[in-house]
Amino acid sequence: MSEFAAEFIGTMILVLLGDGVVANVCLKGTKGCGGGWIVITMGWGLGVFTAVMIAEQFSGAHLNPAVTIGLAAAGRFSLAKVPLFLIAQFFGAAAGALLVWLFYKDHYDISTDQGTILGTFATGPAIRNPLRNALSELIGTFVLLTAVLYAAGPKITMTGSEAKIGLGSLGAIPVAFVVIGIGLSLGGTTGYAINPARDLGPRVIHALVPIPNKGTSDWGYSWVPIVGPILGALLAAWIA
Repeated sequence: MSEFAAEFIGTMILVLLGDGVVANVCLKGTKGCGGGWIVITMGWGLGVFTAVMIAEQFSGAHLNPAVTIGLAAAGRFSLAKVPLFLIAQFFGAAAGALLVWLFYKDHYDISTDQGTILGTFATGPAIRNPLRNALSELIGTFVLLTAVLYAAGPKITMTGSEAKIGLGSLGAIPVAFVVIGIGLSLGGTTGYAINPARDLGPRVIHALVPIPNKGTSDWGYSWVPIVGPILGALLAAWIA
């Protein structure tokens, strides 16, 4: 599998399982309706584990523009490959969100709350304060990337100027726990995007697909889960 395909498929699986658990918990009439925040955070964590397990051996399983940019800023990934990885991640996230919509279409059709529908695609603030919301995303992503860098530690291998994290399927377990921890502890303000592609790709799909009562895609907020995670990743790379 090529690096592009691995990042595309891995990010698609990540969003399929991550947005999928949100849809299962939040949309009207599902078997998981009302499951709550812990179910959502566990679903996202297991989505991370599954996606990393699939993609790691081929691309290092970045699956997140913030991770790619952070590794490049730390000198552990080739700058020339950054655009390729970001494109794969964006389109993978969009594909994952499209699959969630197809999977739960009957439930989207009977759901009426616009905020709930958008929340199954993209993140949003509990209290809208853009600068503080961006700070929340910065801090959450800083924790994520710092954990990735230190968990990989000496297992980061270099091929020229390229980094492969080398976590493997067993190493994906601690990363999944980190994501669960971020969700449980730091996710209450913004829904912890901590991944620009995970938010932007599905937000585009929300804008494109026909859903009754879907409302706006809230583009005014869309910069927060892009800028915040990138700044958090750069901070982590600088400290590392």
